Amino acid sequence: MATYIQANIPGMISCNLRSKKVDQSSILSGSYRRPKTLLSSKCSTSGSDGLVESLWRQFDFSDRRRTSSTKINGENSKCLLNPTVALLGKKSKRVHKITRTSSLSDIAKELIVQASLKDSDMKSKVDPKSVACMILGGGAGTRLFPLTKRRAKSAVPIGGSYRLIDIQMSNCINSGLKKVYVLTQFNSAPLNRHISRSYNCSTCRDKFVEVLAATQTLEDSRWSVGTADAVRRFSWIFDDIRNQSVEYVLTLSGDHLYHMDYMDFVQSHHNSGADITVSCLPLFAMNGNEISPKDLMEVDLDTGQISYTYDDDTIHHGSKLSAMVLQSSKEKSKKTNNVASMGLYVFKKDVLLKLLNWCYPKANHFDSEVIPAAVKEFDVQAYVFTDYWQDVGTIKSYFEANLSFTDEPSKFGFYDPARPVYTSPRHLPPTIMDHSRIAHSIVAHGCFLQNCSIKHSVVGLRSRISNGVNLNDVVMLGADDYETDEEREALTLLGKIPMGIGENTRISKCIIDKDARIGKNVILTNTDGVQEANHPLEGVYIRSGIIIISEGALIHDGVVI
Repeated sequence: MATYIQANIPGMISCNLRSKKVDQSSILSGSYRRPKTLLSSKCSTSGSDGLVESLWRQFDFSDRRRTSSTKINGENSKCLLNPTVALLGKKSKRVHKITRTSSLSDIAKELIVQASLKDSDMKSKVDPKSVACMILGGGAGTRLFPLTKRRAKSAVPIGGSYRLIDIQMSNCINSGLKKVYVLTQFNSAPLNRHISRSYNCSTCRDKFVEVLAATQTLEDSRWSVGTADAVRRFSWIFDDIRNQSVEYVLTLSGDHLYHMDYMDFVQSHHNSGADITVSCLPLFAMNGNEISPKDLMEVDLDTGQISYTYDDDTIHHGSKLSAMVLQSSKEKSKKTNNVASMGLYVFKKDVLLKLLNWCYPKANHFDSEVIPAAVKEFDVQAYVFTDYWQDVGTIKSYFEANLSFTDEPSKFGFYDPARPVYTSPRHLPPTIMDHSRIAHSIVAHGCFLQNCSIKHSVVGLRSRISNGVNLNDVVMLGADDYETDEEREALTLLGKIPMGIGENTRISKCIIDKDARIGKNVILTNTDGVQEANHPLEGVYIRSGIIIISEGALIHDGVVI
């Protein structure tokens, strides 16, 4: 019986490989040995020779003990009747198929399995040293004002003890990434200080965290005006000797809340052979996040490629968008290919530099300019993320995300030992609680709580809450320093208000920024239901019905809001 193997390798050759005629019984008995001359004169390419040699080495007949027939798909068939193995490829993807003139034997199926294993081995694991991460933390954060009045958006405190940038930094550390850049611009001093104190990595070539603060140069005196523009201005860093091994660039936003293994994201990009990969959420997983029409995409379920197909009515009015999100569910999402971009991208380094410096040198934003244009010329793939993700770029989403940490179980956890969240080591003492009632709340280190009631709230570092205070649905960011007992007594004697919350004060649905001074018998409950208000002289703002006491604000005794 003659055995034929046909190997079709894209971009290389197509050759027929014919062995000598052998007796079927010799194969079944294990006495058959591969002939020394395997390749016919039709195929003399060394690459094909290597492939066939590899297949023959993997396909060992020595342990085969089979009967003369086997049952496949309910039919009896003779063993090994001219199997044909086709290795097909598209954009570096290989799909293994088998066709047969009659039926497949166990040996033929074994050959396919071994070929598949060989192909999977060809998809090498990405080295974290070949990935550079750029965290975009320099946005003005206008939607988070007044919390961003004196600090960058990524430096806004969250969860009692952390800052927003800690989420992305911890994801990088937990993913094994060793080359991290943080791009800053607006109100960057607090963020720069926090990065230097919290993530002071060694200065060796392969491991670092660096802040890239926006600067003006003789060639360009403008400030960065978007995410793509910010990365373009620092594209020269890839000429650094430390980045010679970099093959992929991961760009992240600094104001998102989620746990992700970034190396899984990069590995998916590598395996697909894509030029760009966009991390996306199915619509049912949006968790109430606001969706911009420019973030909506369609995914080709066969190739994984994304496209933008929404018309002007969707972009300008959002009517179709609202209906699409409201009608979304897990079951329906399985039948649709609509996803929303998370603002996370993996680029091949050369592709990123080409996009920013040559293809679209005037483009300022990745989401609305670079990516929609790139899908027409480059291979742009989707990476679907179904875990918890929250954009905390607005006052409402920030407030709700903080309070959600008190839920049991919480959608986002700071307590997972497999995915710890890191921050600056402050070495504060434990919190003191004197006759206080705490329910469904988080209280950070170094606080003084005296005979107070706290429910469904987050109390930040070094907070002081006096006798008779009642907090409900409050996010209190704490203080940057302590006032001694002597200083507090002196302020009281002078008729001034010490830092913290005074006696018999009631507060609900409120964000209290750092170092605020709130007097006695104050009521902050928004009893009139005001949705939007600005009182900058008093340091009081209202956004979406949420009261905000700005950093360092002074609220006198007896004030009612």
